[in-house]
Amino acid sequence: MNIVVLVKQVPDTESERKLVPGRGTVDRAAADGLINELDEYAIEEGLRIAEAHGGEVTILTMGPERAAESIRKALSMGANKAVHVIDDQIAGSDALASARVLAAALRHVGFDLVIAGSESTDARTGVVPAMLAQLLGVAQLTLASKVEVEVASVTVRRVADEGIEVVTGSLPAVVSVMEKINEPRYPSFKGIMAAKKKPVQILALADLGIAADAVGLGGSATVVAGFEAAPPRGAGVVVKDEGEGGRSVAAFLAERKFI
Repeated sequence: MNIVVLVKQVPDTESERKLVPGRGTVDRAAADGLINELDEYAIEEGLRIAEAHGGEVTILTMGPERAAESIRKALSMGANKAVHVIDDQIAGSDALASARVLAAALRHVGFDLVIAGSESTDARTGVVPAMLAQLLGVAQLTLASKVEVEVASVTVRRVADEGIEVVTGSLPAVVSVMEKINEPRYPSFKGIMAAKKKPVQILALADLGIAADAVGLGGSATVVAGFEAAPPRGAGVVVKDEGEGGRSVAAFLAERKFI
């Protein structure tokens, strides 16, 4: 089975994240990069499926050269190889433009099962897996908390408002996973050393047959119209309870329409 796991390098959530003035895009150089947290669960799930059913796990990343750091970590966890789409013209792409590039890369490398995290911490759109499935013309099974693969199908369990849903689709398919699906493994020393020798294929837009005007800010269907920094937090209100504390708290909450 050819399993492809989508991995995105995102700014560290523990650091201060900024947008680029005049562009409205994430300033990726302003913070350390690391693997999107939900993508680590996707990597682990891909490895477990490959261990149970055979096959290879390929890491697919779209991003600048520094994203190679995250690729090597994914390889050190046990993935077999990686594909890195690098092209300066991709910068500023929204979810749809990004999905176009990823879909073209998936057609280029081939796949039976695509696994992704349900969303990234830098954008929080949660729509790329569904867009990919639509562009590729395959089944989409999203928000999975459990994945089971058969010879020609995949079944997922997911939590819904009404309870637990069980959804089955035929392969090839795109699956997105939630954080409670597994516990990602830590790279071993042996895995870290082995990752240095694993193949990483570099692709550009020209290799994928994608025109430059279909990506980036110009090729995106959405734009950031404007943004501003959040105002500094003001001093809190201290209520000294001298018998009327409850009334004071209630009045404070009512004034701000919490009650």
